[in-house]
This record gives sequence, C-alpha cells and structure tokens, in this order.
Amino acid sequence: MTQQILIAVLVLGVIGAFFAVVLYFVAQKFKVVEDPLIDEVAEVLPGANCGGCGKAGCRAFAEACVSQGNLDGLRCAPGGDAVAQKIAQLLGCAVEQGEPQVAVVRCHPANCGEKRRSNYDGLRSCAFQNTVYTGESGCPFGCLGCGDCVAACQFDAIHMDPETGTPVVDEAKCTACGACAKACPRRIIELRNKGKKDRRVYVSCVNKEKGAQAMKTCANACIGCGKCAKVCPMEAITVADNLSYIDYTKCIACRKCVVECPTHAIVDVNFPAPAKKPEAPKPAEAPAAPAAQAPVPEAPKAQPVAAEAPKAQ
Repeated sequence: MTQQILIAVLVLGVIGAFFAVVLYFVAQKFKVVEDPLIDEVAEVLPGANCGGCGKAGCRAFAEACVSQGNLDGLRCAPGGDAVAQKIAQLLGCAVEQGEPQVAVVRCHPANCGEKRRSNYDGLRSCAFQNTVYTGESGCPFGCLGCGDCVAACQFDAIHMDPETGTPVVDEAKCTACGACAKACPRRIIELRNKGKKDRRVYVSCVNKEKGAQAMKTCANACIGCGKCAKVCPMEAITVADNLSYIDYTKCIACRKCVVECPTHAIVDVNFPAPAKKPEAPKPAEAPAAPAAQAPVPEAPKAQPVAAEAPKAQ
C-alpha cells in the first residue's frame, strides 16, 4: 500500500514538472515586454478613466502615447495643458497648447415648463425614454431631464436644476471630458471653447422642425430665419435643417447675432450687463404766473350834507 502511494506521488510529481517546463517555455515565447515609460506616463495622468481621450482608460492612453511617441491626436481632457506638458517631457516631444473647452447645454428649458403636454411615469433614463417618448414638452429634440449626463460625469460638474428640470454645468469643475455629451441621446450637450474671459455665444436650440412647429413647444426655439447669419461679420453662422449653428472657431463674440435673433434663441454667457443709459435731465419748469387778483371794490364816496337853514323866531 505504501509503495502504491509513493508511485502515485512520483508520477504526479513528474507530470507537474513536465507541465511546469512547458509553461515556462510558452511564457518565454509569448511574453510581452512592457516599456517602463508607460508606468511613468500613467502616473502623470489624473486616473479618472473617464474615456474623454477616446481610449478605454488612463492606462490605455499611456500605452498609446508611448507607442506613438508623441501627443498628435491625443489629449487628456481632465489633465489639460499641464498634464500634456509633463507627458511631452517624458516622451521628449513638443506639444501645442490647446484651447480650453467646457460643456454647453443647448436647450432652453425655462419656456417649456408651462407647455407640458404629458407626464412621464416610467424608467428614469434619457436613453430609454428617447426610444419610447417624445418628451413632456412635446419637443422631439429637447432635454428629457432624466439626468443621464449627471450620472456620467465623474467630476461632479453637472447637476439637474430642480426648477427647470434640465442640466446646469459648473464651469469651474468641468474638465471637458465629453462624458455628458456622449450620455445625452439627443446630443443637446456640446463641448465648445471657453473663449476669452470665458465668454461664449451659441445657439441654445437643437430643434430642426420648421419655425411655426418649433415655436409651439418653445418660445425661444430657433426658427431658421437666417437673420443672424446675415449680420455676422465673420461668416461664423450657418443655417441648415431649419436650425442655426455658430462655429466657435470663427466667432469673435461681437454679439450682433444676439441682438438680431427674433426669438432670443442665441445666448451670450459671462458678458457684462449692458450699461444703462443715463436719463436725460428734465427741463426746469418755469415758475407759475401768480394768479390774477380780483379787483377790490372801491368804497362809496361820502355825499356832502347840505347845512340846514336856521328856523325863524
């Protein structure tokens, strides 16, 4: 009995040793030597794994940078120019400074609240609701208000406004990773350049319906009249499918289009309020003429009394 046990142990040991040798040679044949520079680049990245760079995560982005040897076409949105400069130093390449961007919600919610045509009582998901429901306001292009963009943001930079039911972006926290824009099924969130002094001009509407139909669901809908395009000195505005769009790479923020838009669909952000014109001084009123006094009646003149003649004795 003891001999049988020893034979079994010996056989298993030989088989284990054989497969260990086989696995060793297989590992040597197919092993992947990873560049240690990948770890150095990954340590520089913020580690958010937001996917804003188009890669699966920060590790995949670091591998792409090292494999490519430069940052052409690669940008870490949360890290910005500071992280790009550090990566460029590690790779030994130059990098151009990019224009900072921010997420913009292109929908006017305030004037839709009083025109709600129905109430949605289903799954609170914009992606699901978009497939089965037009929207409470009846606009087939407007915000659905379920907050998919809020759930997608890893930087706490976007929240739902309880009064309007639409998202509001916190510019100070937004990293322009684009996660909220990808999560929105109706593409009302867009990444745009922040602009000088964080001032921007854009069309806050994505409704492609004709003017009359669009105005039924929103008082500030773009009607595609083209007046904004006619007054733009930089030809930054195009009109297609009944909708105007401002190219932020051409716009100089002159705001002529803002004044021209008849429905106020074009908004300007972070501009100072227009100075109020000083009121012209009112002309001094002439002093009122004194009222004419009624003539005072003259006192009757005393009549002379004749002296009486002395009586005869």
